[in-house]
Amino acid sequence: MHETYAALIQGRVAIGPLAFRDSDRLSVQVGAEVKGFVPEAHLSRSELGFADRFAQFALVAARQAVAEAGLTFNDDLAERAGVIVGTAGGGLTTSDEAYRAVYAEGKNRVHPFTVPRLMHSAAASLVGMALGLRGPSFSVSTACASSNHAMGLAFQMVRGGAAPVMLAGGAEAMLCFGGIKAWEGLRVLSPDGCRPFSGDRNGLVQGEGAAVFVFEDYDHARARGAPMLAEVVGFAMGADAGDMVMPSRDGAARVMAGALADAGLAHETVGYINAHGTGTTANDRTEIAAIRQVFGAHADKLMISSTKSMHGHLIGATGAVELIACLMALRMGVIAPTMGHRVPDPDCALDVVPNVARQARVDVVLSNAFAFGGLNAVLALARI
Repeated sequence: MHETYAALIQGRVAIGPLAFRDSDRLSVQVGAEVKGFVPEAHLSRSELGFADRFAQFALVAARQAVAEAGLTFNDDLAERAGVIVGTAGGGLTTSDEAYRAVYAEGKNRVHPFTVPRLMHSAAASLVGMALGLRGPSFSVSTACASSNHAMGLAFQMVRGGAAPVMLAGGAEAMLCFGGIKAWEGLRVLSPDGCRPFSGDRNGLVQGEGAAVFVFEDYDHARARGAPMLAEVVGFAMGADAGDMVMPSRDGAARVMAGALADAGLAHETVGYINAHGTGTTANDRTEIAAIRQVFGAHADKLMISSTKSMHGHLIGATGAVELIACLMALRMGVIAPTMGHRVPDPDCALDVVPNVARQARVDVVLSNAFAFGGLNAVLALARI
């Protein structure tokens, strides 16, 4: 996570040419690939047999989270602790390889563990097995809001007493030929970069990766002297019930307001919003309009940024990775920038922290996720 902090502060853009098989056949040839990842250095031979790339990312992220939290899952805690992983595509790389083998290469066999590798729930199962977690464990798949839903549900379960500790986040690995080809059909991908809120933006850029966090009951964490990153104070989710691909201002506004109501906070307490900010005209303008609707005059005092401009859109994992920017704002007083902002857009005329990170103290932040199908989820966090 500390390397991610450094990259966000520096405004380091991870978007570049795609390097996977047959990427030269794609119309869009840029993405934010995880470079230099060697699965064999992190996973056992047994785990590798069952783990698609998205699950590999989840396993590494979960182990890092547990190590940083200083957690040991003894028998009693392991019996009650669980894991929720959000993903939109699941084992898409496995599916792509199986289709290629059968249809393109004329083979009659696929990998013997194709089914368990492509299952959306594989990441949650593998994380639970690796750590011995026997409590509530499952996956969530709600497109671009998957990881926010996963983390929000984990928060509710801990707050409600269903589990003292939950691991939650998201993992995604859609950067394969079939994954990008499918998105090309939507005509929302940029051929040259992600520029949220900039007047010259021309679409989103796909990314990949994972982030997992420990959600722990406050008294439980304090009793063991755990390092606390922030307090989750509110969560809301809702549906537009309108259009499969077009966002709704009212739907987004309702869920942002709901997260603040759940936290019992006035809108003036919010200092920073990590926006969904995909870099498409429809999303960016709708989200800014929703922020104005919820925050009124205070909207002009907010700092808003989209880190998708650096790490791309991780679809089901995007909210989890973006939560790191929220933690950085609360813990370090540094607001991650919106990179690539070159041309003002009158319809996005709020402070989007263009191109350079900013020092600022904030006490409350929101993390927005607004998905295809009108499935929305917003988390509210406060500084400890």
